[in-house]
Amino acid sequence: MKSRYQILIIGGGTAGLMTASSLLRKNPKLQVGIIEPCEDHWYQPAWTLVGAGTYDYNNTKRPMAKVIPTNADWIKDSVNSIDPENNSLGLKSNRKLVYEYLIVAPGLKLDTSLVEGLSEAIDKGVVCSNYTNPNHTWQVIKNFKGGTALFTQPPKPYKCGGAPQKIMYLADDHFKKMGVKKKTKVVFATSGDAIFSVPEIAKTLMKVIDEKGIHIKFSYELKKIESKKQIAWFLVSPQSKEHNPITLDSLKENGLVGIKYNMLHLVPPNTAPDFIINSPLADSSGWMDVNQYSLQHTKYKNIFGLGDVTNVPTSKTGAAIRKQAPVVVKNMLSLIGNGKLSSKKYDGYSSCPFVTGYGKMVLAEFDYTKKFTPDPKLKRMLIKDSSKEHWRLWILKKYILPYLYWHKMLKGKEV
Repeated sequence: MKSRYQILIIGGGTAGLMTASSLLRKNPKLQVGIIEPCEDHWYQPAWTLVGAGTYDYNNTKRPMAKVIPTNADWIKDSVNSIDPENNSLGLKSNRKLVYEYLIVAPGLKLDTSLVEGLSEAIDKGVVCSNYTNPNHTWQVIKNFKGGTALFTQPPKPYKCGGAPQKIMYLADDHFKKMGVKKKTKVVFATSGDAIFSVPEIAKTLMKVIDEKGIHIKFSYELKKIESKKQIAWFLVSPQSKEHNPITLDSLKENGLVGIKYNMLHLVPPNTAPDFIINSPLADSSGWMDVNQYSLQHTKYKNIFGLGDVTNVPTSKTGAAIRKQAPVVVKNMLSLIGNGKLSSKKYDGYSSCPFVTGYGKMVLAEFDYTKKFTPDPKLKRMLIKDSSKEHWRLWILKKYILPYLYWHKMLKGKEV
């Protein structure tokens, strides 16, 4: 059993596997170890569709043994501590590993303890989350018979900027189809002060919201859930505003505003894993501190980070990883070969596929400046403007992207 590696990678998620596969494609002689405790790898972008009853949950899973690159060592363990001063890691099994270079890509942690009552309520009864159990979300939506359907969005950062909204648009479509829409109030309580940060996309989404008659409460942060009484309690900013206002069963108590619900979809607060928060790699907010262009750690030059764990100021998505991994690979190989970084930089590219209903989607692609930057390849699909709803974008989301993920991205091939 090895205790020393040329390159150690923490995490067998999208970021870790894509980076490992690409490194080994470019240089098969590299000694690479991947630390990952899980038996299975999940394609989480499809969980929105699972939660809406239009994708099979089992098709989002592959055995980890099948997706780990064959010439990398799978270290089936989890990290307890990082000692970057001594280039070493402590594992849960009490093993210690030493590295020359480290790539940190463990993803993030869903911390239900940060909202009072959430740990007891989540994935039970009418409380659901696509982030934890999309099958339960579908059961809740399918069994909904009317009343207040409440969807929440937490403060940033959190995984997949569009996910809290996408399931709401699909649920609204389903309610209409099943004939319960007329006795339903769909409410979106978001901690943000705008629907989305890219103007072209926000314009389309507000049009969708108006067409569906969805009620928006801006600057509402979920703080507490009373699942037995079916009340969600929010801290409301004095600058809060509403869109498509309606009358709701609402309460006030201890400085919080309560909304009674008949179903609740929420996003648990997202944090970095504990071993990152408690390590010298973290910034003051607990996220891994990297240079936003090179993805090299700001202090430890033999350490790189990518994916959801980092503090780069863009949305935490698989699409961001698709552009980050080539930067880490190029810079890592240059550092090993030449002792310095390459000129390759990450520009903050990310994308949010906003499913706005069954068979319809809008694709938000943007960089650090929040400028709308659609991929020129979309023209090949006869999509002239991806900021508008299009059925071909739905085909991309449901069929093309999963194929590219399993057969290209995870194998280290640039897409």
